[in-house]
Amino acid sequence: MTDIVDELKWRGLLALSTDEDALRKAFADGPVTFYCGFDPTAPSLHLGNLVQILTMRRIQRAGNRPLGLVGGATGLIGDPKPTSERTLNDPETVGEWVGRLRAQIEPFLDFEGPNAALMVNNLDWTSGLSAISFLRDVGKHFRVNKMIAKEAVARRLNSDAGISYTEFSYQILQAMDFLELYRRYGCTLQTGGSDQWGNLTAGTDLIHRVEGAPVHALGTPLITKADGTKFGKTESGTVWLDPELTTPYAFYQFWLNADDRDVPGFLRIFSFRSREEITDLERQTEERPQARAAQRALAEELTTLVHGADQTAAVIAASKALFGQGELADLDEATLTAALSELPHIRVAAPAPVVDLFAEVGLVQSKSAARRTVKEGGAYVNNAKVTAEDAVPEAGDLLHGRWLVLRRGKKNLAAVEITG
Repeated sequence: MTDIVDELKWRGLLALSTDEDALRKAFADGPVTFYCGFDPTAPSLHLGNLVQILTMRRIQRAGNRPLGLVGGATGLIGDPKPTSERTLNDPETVGEWVGRLRAQIEPFLDFEGPNAALMVNNLDWTSGLSAISFLRDVGKHFRVNKMIAKEAVARRLNSDAGISYTEFSYQILQAMDFLELYRRYGCTLQTGGSDQWGNLTAGTDLIHRVEGAPVHALGTPLITKADGTKFGKTESGTVWLDPELTTPYAFYQFWLNADDRDVPGFLRIFSFRSREEITDLERQTEERPQARAAQRALAEELTTLVHGADQTAAVIAASKALFGQGELADLDEATLTAALSELPHIRVAAPAPVVDLFAEVGLVQSKSAARRTVKEGGAYVNNAKVTAEDAVPEAGDLLHGRWLVLRRGKKNLAAVEITG
């Protein structure tokens, strides 16, 4: 396999490193035991977290041992946000979220063989720690002048919100995690986002002071989009990994709708295709952008990774059926509902004339425009062409007893939910 440091650099995943040459040697001498931490500050991970999970997967596949840390302790505190204090969640909620996040991370890692992954929880070594022991054994190794110089802390100190001692202490807790994992498992590398660099290096500094050992930190870049909007966000909000929060259909559509300018970076960061395959997809995007070959490849690969092959097949079938390339009636209710929720849609008590529905849902500007669309042969209900201007859908036309799919021309879609 290609040297893992070179591989991460080619994919744009190595933004910061404590010592790149030393890290390269550690991997060459390996295997390296490394960890990445995830705090349960929400009931699900999101696309930003997926960068870290897939980076762990890459490093493990290069022959190294991953430790996936879900922070039952740090999740009770929360790392400092750029603008304000986090809302502290109760221990029962955090405990539940720990289980959810573990279940999302585990499918990406291999728990068999000589470099088998291990999941850990920092509550195991902090719950019994007294305040006195924490201050004497750990806190004494930190200098306040260095702590306030960390970017996240400095930003908050210079804001109107300020920062509490609770969040100020977060970097000590994360550093203690690295020290504990070094002692328990010989962990010598921590990975994370570059926005966490201050917390990552707090851990390397603590181990240097306490153990005198050389350890490493690796920071991945924050992903930016060409149009200036935040990565992992859509009009409906954050793209979560939990299918209850972001449906597999919406997840698939996020990648399918990626800007051509973002595709090369997304392919390298998220795809496990070879360099040759990625280069070919980049070429296709340049030569035939309208085909969206790279977006389709990304959408299929990532939806399969996160939600499985069966869900991906259902989503692809739904995408085709909506545009008349498959049978809408063959789609299961959950997949159809998820797909239609992403379209302009209205709720009505009972079926109404097609021209009324077209106008009300916004596919046309008026009923007279709807009549023209019908007359010109461009109006469809459930992929069937509407030929009569006074047509009214019947109960038997409703998909799963509640949905109508309206289409104007080839690409303009909307949905009607019948609630009566």
